[in-house]
Amino acid sequence: MAGSAQDIAKAAKAAFEESQLILSDERVKALRIIRDSLESNKAEILRANEEDLAAAKLEVDAGRMSEVMVKRLDLNKGDKWDSMLQGVLDVANLPGPTGTVTYASELDEGLELYRVTCPIGVLLVIFEARPEVVVNIASLAIKSGNAAILKGGKESNHTTSLLSKAISEGLSKTALPVTFIQTIQTRAEVSSLLELDQYIDLIIPRGSNSLVRNIQNNTRIPVMGHADGLCSVYLDEHADLEKSVRVVIDSKTDYPAACNSAENLVIHEAVVHSIWPSVANALLAANVKLLCDSKSLEVLKEFTPPHSNYQSHVLPSEPSSYTTEHLDLTISVIVVPSLTAAIQFINSYSSHHTDSIVSESQQAASTFCRGVDSAGTFVNASTRFADGFRYGFGTEVGISTGRIHARGPVGLEGLVIYKYLLRSKSHGGHIVADFGPGKKQYKHSRIGNTTVPF
Repeated sequence: MAGSAQDIAKAAKAAFEESQLILSDERVKALRIIRDSLESNKAEILRANEEDLAAAKLEVDAGRMSEVMVKRLDLNKGDKWDSMLQGVLDVANLPGPTGTVTYASELDEGLELYRVTCPIGVLLVIFEARPEVVVNIASLAIKSGNAAILKGGKESNHTTSLLSKAISEGLSKTALPVTFIQTIQTRAEVSSLLELDQYIDLIIPRGSNSLVRNIQNNTRIPVMGHADGLCSVYLDEHADLEKSVRVVIDSKTDYPAACNSAENLVIHEAVVHSIWPSVANALLAANVKLLCDSKSLEVLKEFTPPHSNYQSHVLPSEPSSYTTEHLDLTISVIVVPSLTAAIQFINSYSSHHTDSIVSESQQAASTFCRGVDSAGTFVNASTRFADGFRYGFGTEVGISTGRIHARGPVGLEGLVIYKYLLRSKSHGGHIVADFGPGKKQYKHSRIGNTTVPF
């Protein structure tokens, strides 16, 4: 988009402020129009995506880009295009997150206090590779009433440019300002925007550890997101064999490059001889490389006959193995003596994203879920379920592992805050001087209203 970074930020703030008097029905209408605009421009967008893919493959051949990045870039892979468009409609059909009363109290006769959800303001969202994120985040921003400035990776510039153009075309047919959703292309623009806390209210980075850390260290603006996706699966002493195999295999192999794929496998020593061999065989059959501690490695050495890819795919682990986000068909394995030790290991080594226990013990599952300090704690379920779409959020703007108002997959509810509305119905209004010792006392009586009466 033309103009300086400050011009873009000012336009976003102005668009946000203008949009606050636009009814939520118009935002739903905008999403449906944008979905149609994207479909109308499909051929042109996919041609641009092919250009980005061709350039990316040259980077891979030159050793400057990973195959994982190329896979994330492909917008025409499988049902990704259709899922992207369906996500727009899914968000449109969700209940609106703004204008909801979350607390109501009568402070005095005729003096009513309401806590009401409202948008955050202007979002700056920075992400890598996946061009569909432009559409996902634009949908959530529009539905939640937040203006957004989006920056994709340079490897997807052609695709994101045309996706943004289609979104702008859609917005031009609505009451929302065209500048409600904007995209930028350069790192220089990002650097400038990081300084504009008077216009930008929240930054959401999606990408590598280095990207997130760099943003966190170079801005005064609040940052919501996660740097790593170091997820673990723990096989408890009460684990079921079939569930163990299914959960571990899916957590690791369904989409190894995702931030919610499992990177560490933690095994209770009581099942290292009974369950671990079957899990290991299943992982090796799926072409997963195993980085094993001494105990888990010792068990695998007893395989008779050894798995066909044992020599190439079973290696000793190193201390750094358990702090590495592999993002490929590699998993680090460690054996622990107890559930307590498993919880301590996960809290020490995980990124507090998503961790799962496989166990038939309700007590062990409860202890794990309460003891593990992560945004998602699962029981007998794949870590891959940690996703806004799978949670029913329509899509997500990202995963938050922080301690701010939103945690885990951030959908619509994570993109709103609240304001307090106070109304006096008294003839003379209300003043604080009327209250105190020997004067009126506050009632603080809860009101059952779920909608703002003014």
